[in-house]
Amino acid sequence: MITSNSILQQAANYFSDQTNLPSASEVVNALLKVEKNAKKEKITYPWESLIGNWRLCFVTGTKKTRKKAGIVLGSGRYLPRFVKISLNYFSSKELSTNQGKVENRVNLGGLHLSLTGPVKFLVPQNILAFDFTRMKVKLLGVTLYDGYIRGGKTKEASFYTDKISQQAFFAYFYITDSAIAARGRGGGLALWSKD
Repeated sequence: MITSNSILQQAANYFSDQTNLPSASEVVNALLKVEKNAKKEKITYPWESLIGNWRLCFVTGTKKTRKKAGIVLGSGRYLPRFVKISLNYFSSKELSTNQGKVENRVNLGGLHLSLTGPVKFLVPQNILAFDFTRMKVKLLGVTLYDGYIRGGKTKEASFYTDKISQQAFFAYFYITDSAIAARGRGGGLALWSKD
């Protein structure tokens, strides 16, 4: 019997194994089932389980409706193989428990974009709040920009004391050694594979 977890593992292998690839609707249904189960079972994860480099392989959009149901998921899709989008979570000895940094990298041909900033992981909700405060842009190996963005220096100084309601976040509901999945603040779902 194929389980939701096995469907997510197959989808997470998207970049290395192109056989037995589940359909987008199967992945969306599996994500929803695993998320519901994680809430029901009150599954919690430690911050350390997120540390590492994760490549984005599947996303859903959202369609906001005025119905009581709230956010309705759009159709999901695998990312094109020629675009590499990854998250790298890491901790630092200077920071407190459940705090760290994130780097979001986008590589497309000769263009390399990197956004970095602070993160904090809230246990037992499995919520990872983040802010991108610095940006680095390279084109064909030449650095075009490397510095703070949108008042980043000020935002970094207050990030760890700011309320979660003022921050972007992911609510993680699936974490294994080879894949992670979360719902974003806007309601969309995403699946990453270990890179």
